[in-house]
Amino acid sequence: MANFAVDVVESAPPDRLALVELARDGARREWSFGAVARAARRLAAHLHEQGVCRGDTVLTLVGNRLDWVTTMVACFRQGYVVLPCNEQLRPNDLRLRLQICPPALVVCDTRNADVLSQSGWDGATVWVPGVDALPDVEAPAPARLSALDRSLITFTSGTAGEPKAVIHGQRYLAGQRVQAGHWLAPSSGDLVWCTAASGWSKSARNAFIAPWIRGAAALLHDARFEPAERLSLLEREAVNVLCMAPTEYRVIAKRATLRPLPSLRGLVAAGEALNPEVLRAWEEATGLQIRDGYGQTETGQLTGMPPGEEVRPGSMGRPLPGMGLSIDDGELVVDAATVPTFFLHYQGEEPPDGIWRTGDRVGQDDDGYLFFEGRTDDVIISAGYRIGPFEVESALVAHDAVAEAAVVAAPDDERGSIVRAVVVLRDGFAASDDLARALQDHVKSTTAPYKYPRVVTFAPELPKTASGKIRRALLRGEE
Repeated sequence: MANFAVDVVESAPPDRLALVELARDGARREWSFGAVARAARRLAAHLHEQGVCRGDTVLTLVGNRLDWVTTMVACFRQGYVVLPCNEQLRPNDLRLRLQICPPALVVCDTRNADVLSQSGWDGATVWVPGVDALPDVEAPAPARLSALDRSLITFTSGTAGEPKAVIHGQRYLAGQRVQAGHWLAPSSGDLVWCTAASGWSKSARNAFIAPWIRGAAALLHDARFEPAERLSLLEREAVNVLCMAPTEYRVIAKRATLRPLPSLRGLVAAGEALNPEVLRAWEEATGLQIRDGYGQTETGQLTGMPPGEEVRPGSMGRPLPGMGLSIDDGELVVDAATVPTFFLHYQGEEPPDGIWRTGDRVGQDDDGYLFFEGRTDDVIISAGYRIGPFEVESALVAHDAVAEAAVVAAPDDERGSIVRAVVVLRDGFAASDDLARALQDHVKSTTAPYKYPRVVTFAPELPKTASGKIRRALLRGEE
């Protein structure tokens, strides 16, 4: 696969169903591969007219709608580097991305106009909806691409410093064949629903790329998660393969009435471990076992419970075919040369060497099944989101009341973990429930809302090492 747009989208039977789009206002539209290809070519022509050149970055701030997909496909076609951003980002988050990876142009949903303006962006912008109304002019010739040409940028959180830009090559798109065939596993003609919102690495690979590689259609739902509605849509749209975050599976099992869903043939999850009672609830209701998998923004999917095999509760499956994985002192280690979706480098940094240490502690049973045990660093995984403590701490200390702050994970039945903030107040401020809520609101307004601390506790000081580093292990161990 040299060019995803040409080899997958434009080469598909033009009348074959590609997308089912469910809008926020309840509208429903179906899009064939031919229609998607035409819309992507129209947009490619428009971007070309705006002066976007091969290798330039195009940032998207669009929800789960056709305009996001056609922008991605247009960029893949022309060799533009696409940076999809999530709509939950606040101006500071967006400003950071604009500074680290300056785009030639932004494609933005009109409902995100204020956020884009407040981020300081004043460059070229294409507004949606409206992409499908662009004039049908001839697109430039598709780019001849190599595996190492840049294709995609996604941001990931770290334990210290700002989020990093992960640069993927064109090989990332072709490399999805492995997980698409051995984990997600839709059949030609199926309908696949990956519920991850645009901007996350899981949506970049499974919202439409992996389904289309397998000849399946994709469902896009541009709305907030609501457990009962999710079940109704699965039933109404006759979804065949469902890919959700573990938290979504947990919340649906807890807050909605699970029932048989005859069209479903596959359930997959990735991002964090699923507890046995949730696995049991879904299996009892649907007759299907949720097949877990594991990957990182940098690596793409690495492991998965294979279809057709008995699920081992708590396991993230075995290494996908060809993936060179090993365990070194309890940490999962990757031979990068064996991973077709391995990233090229972080923006502004040299490429990583041949061995990639994931920072995740795992165990392995005698049959080769892997079990996630926790992070070797301090990144918080909550409801499938990776949250860097530094991002939340920076938001907290920007508040007038906060002298110092440390952020750690706290266990939670639904989300796996939640963000807990330990705050040292400045003189003249007193701890209170009202202040805790004010700090939570402040974080929501400063950075993406999913990062806010659901628990805020106050302390006279933070435990530190002799060199002044915060001893997070002690904070995690507190009741």
